[in-house]
Amino acid sequence: MLAAILATGLFMIGWPALSASAAGGPDLAAGKSASASGANGACVAKNVTDGDRSTYGGSAGSAFPQSTTVDLGAVRSVDHLVLKLPPATARDARTGTLSVLDSADNGAYGQLVASRGYAFDLATGNHVTIALPAHAGTRYPRLTATADTGRPAAQVSEFEAYGS
Repeated sequence: MLAAILATGLFMIGWPALSASAAGGPDLAAGKSASASGANGACVAKNVTDGDRSTYGGSAGSAFPQSTTVDLGAVRSVDHLVLKLPPATARDARTGTLSVLDSADNGAYGQLVASRGYAFDLATGNHVTIALPAHAGTRYPRLTATADTGRPAAQVSEFEAYGS
């Protein structure tokens, strides 16, 4: 009876409330190494996991497809990715055509999410969330861009991975 009263009281006052990051867990890609199939000057792959939205990874103009791979350091269960654009391009609503592959060994890759358009828009924070299907786990999630309606090249400011 005491446990029920305590649980009801905690529920009524809203404690303990879980923050969005606690509910989704930490960004598994934060600070991890990244590689890309190409780069444009200082817009290199390591920028996508540095936590600084003003830096980004980008391909040279008209260079599609462009792939960016993050090494999570170990096989992890990842249920969704969050991709963010840099603030300098935040005024541009656009659609990026993206697919997601994964690998446990950075050798053999399998498709997790088929290629489709994702809308980046200022009204939604200029980021997209890509839900991943249930799978055994990945160490190397790979994002592949094949088109962008706002730029002749791929750009990603932050490549975040969430799961357990």
